[in-house]
Amino acid sequence: MRGRKRKIQTAFKPAPRRVAAALFAWYDENARVLPWRVGPRERAAGISPDPYVVWLSEVMLQQTTVAAVAPRFREFLELWPTVEALAAAPVEEVLAAWAGLGYYARARNLHKCARAVAAQGDFPDTEEGLRALPGIGAYTAAAIAAIAFDRPAIVVDGNVERVMARLFAIETPLPAAKPHLKETAASVWPQQRSGDFAQGLMDLGATLCTPRNPDCGACPVKFACLARKRGEAAEFPKRAPKKERPTRYGVAYALFNARGEILLERRPAKGLLAGCLGLPGTEWVAAREAAAPAAARGAFEKAGRVRHTFTHFHLELDVLVGAGAGASAEAQVWVDAETVRLPTVMKKALDAALGCRAGLFDRK
Repeated sequence: MRGRKRKIQTAFKPAPRRVAAALFAWYDENARVLPWRVGPRERAAGISPDPYVVWLSEVMLQQTTVAAVAPRFREFLELWPTVEALAAAPVEEVLAAWAGLGYYARARNLHKCARAVAAQGDFPDTEEGLRALPGIGAYTAAAIAAIAFDRPAIVVDGNVERVMARLFAIETPLPAAKPHLKETAASVWPQQRSGDFAQGLMDLGATLCTPRNPDCGACPVKFACLARKRGEAAEFPKRAPKKERPTRYGVAYALFNARGEILLERRPAKGLLAGCLGLPGTEWVAAREAAAPAAARGAFEKAGRVRHTFTHFHLELDVLVGAGAGASAEAQVWVDAETVRLPTVMKKALDAALGCRAGLFDRK
């Protein structure tokens, strides 16, 4: 019938209130202590989350682990404690502080979003308003709305997907199952304490309902889990076979001067690692033989080969080391090789080069 909400396509429906009550009781006692989180005891004491902190943490956590983000999050807050401070910072400084966190479009969008929020005076408190900001997609808007403003927004990250896939024994493999998993989450989502419910599901997935060897016996919602009832919890979520990533090849040139500095250049404003500092190098191509210009090979010493995996391809870089001095091109700069912070693939190349720079200026 028109106007009637489509039913979840499963024969199993856990009682929403019972699931929420059990999860809240568990979360209130077991919530992870995270530098960006206002925990249940703090909320009970009347402390509200800062939308800037919630937004910053959610952007930093995309495609990155909590362990990797926590120390960097603290550094960001020390540098830019408010959205206005971040908005006023040069984008090059933001990119430099982001180095090593990956997916650098996030850092550029972070800066654009900060400027937009500073211009309008504050963060919007609805999903719709948040979606209108630069770089904020459906997931991030829902997370900020729920966690910062307690809106009943459905927040589904990888941990929540895994919990829902097991609760309802969703047979459709990921990523095709994503809409269905969000729908199943909505079927048990409470109207109150939406942010705590979201964070409780995230903590459950991170600590008990883990990808391998889930601790079903300690799970607060095990009574509602169809996959557990079948004895198949570890087999969910189902996943479609991954496509094999191609490999690309390139060369990175590590040019050192007598002061121990290395020559870096800022990458173009578009593409992978856009706007970030890195070692000069060739284009990344499909054939190794085409990567290094023959004329350059004799002027440098080979320091080794590094491998890095991006979302859609593997990259192998031959690292060549040489001695240099004097002026550089406009997009290039000499920096201290020991203290510079670089994107991960460039850090790998620099580390390989550092082991070969000794004696460069003693050679005749």
